[in-house]
Amino acid sequence: MRRSVLLGMRPGVVHGFSTVADTGASLRPPVPDGAWRGLAAAAGGPGMPVAWMSQVHGATVLEAQGPGPVGEADALLTRRPGLLLAVRTADCVPVLVASPQGVAAIHAGWRGVAARVVPAAVAALGGASAAVAAVGPAIGGAVYEVGPEVVDGLRAAGIPLAVFLRPRPGRRPTVDLAAAVAHQLRAAGVGAVEVLPDCTFQDRGLHSHRRDGDAAGRNAGLIGWR
Repeated sequence: MRRSVLLGMRPGVVHGFSTVADTGASLRPPVPDGAWRGLAAAAGGPGMPVAWMSQVHGATVLEAQGPGPVGEADALLTRRPGLLLAVRTADCVPVLVASPQGVAAIHAGWRGVAARVVPAAVAALGGASAAVAAVGPAIGGAVYEVGPEVVDGLRAAGIPLAVFLRPRPGRRPTVDLAAAVAHQLRAAGVGAVEVLPDCTFQDRGLHSHRRDGDAAGRNAGLIGWR
């Protein structure tokens, strides 16, 4: 598991970002119940049940009251201790947020970022100024080559080009999606934001769809209160 220093300092918060060693290819749907139990234990919450969502690259935020599939969404929150939330990624940005009001797990691909799923989740959770957030392993700005629709979508969401765009004369630009997400978190009032440096494409210890195609497994981000 890769971990956030900020989240690790919050009493009672259980969290982690899984690696290939933690999951293999077992998080491709349908996910076996045993995979969630193993990840909960690896994150430091043995026996804690897990709630997850069917991710659709949108801006819907749902609240989990208990374990299991919650519905179609790209952000999940809970105010209930003893429940872990999970987000699955293979290059998109996983975001974990903890505040005095609860915890949230966010799936932020470029379409979700453009649709403002991150500020929507922060607003639904409440208490942004007292919240901390970890932006987990995702494809890095040095290698995430994109077309104009990505640049236009992020710019239309109000993110300054200087935050995320990496021009390359004569070649298609690259985008730092994690930096765009961090900008949205701070703009939404989150008091402290940590961006993990791990790049899914360059790090063979992490799953990457852009690198491995349909053979790629999935990384998981988990967060909850004991």
